[in-house]
Amino acid sequence: MICLRYGSNREDAEDILQNGLISVFRDLHQYDPTKASFSTWSYRVIANAARQYLRKWRRLDQVDNNLEQIGHTLHTDEEIHDIISAKELTTLIQSLPDGYRVVFNMYVLEGFKHSEIAMQLGISINTSKTQLLKAKKTLRKKIELMFEY
Repeated sequence: MICLRYGSNREDAEDILQNGLISVFRDLHQYDPTKASFSTWSYRVIANAARQYLRKWRRLDQVDNNLEQIGHTLHTDEEIHDIISAKELTTLIQSLPDGYRVVFNMYVLEGFKHSEIAMQLGISINTSKTQLLKAKKTLRKKIELMFEY
């Protein structure tokens, strides 16, 4: 599922998964069961492989580091999972531009802080925040369009 969220299509997700599994097997000697479960550790390895894949192909959107941070966030009256399935949400996330999608995944789904995202992706903290806000705004619009009659 993580590969589908980072990839923009099924083929990208398959490439990410293959690279991730190679990394898991290559780095298996580094796994320490006293620090984390295997599933947690392998998830992190695959998530890192996904980000490396995107950096390798230089697919992250280039953004202006001086963008002014937008001061609003996504607010919903209902929980998102009450109105949309996980599969539908994954499809919507996949449709986001690469920069939005990566920051959204790292912040919302993986729990990274903006400073960590900025460091890993080589962008500013404000760029990370802006990408997240734009991702949320784009997702909200897409979800609203799904429910218009």
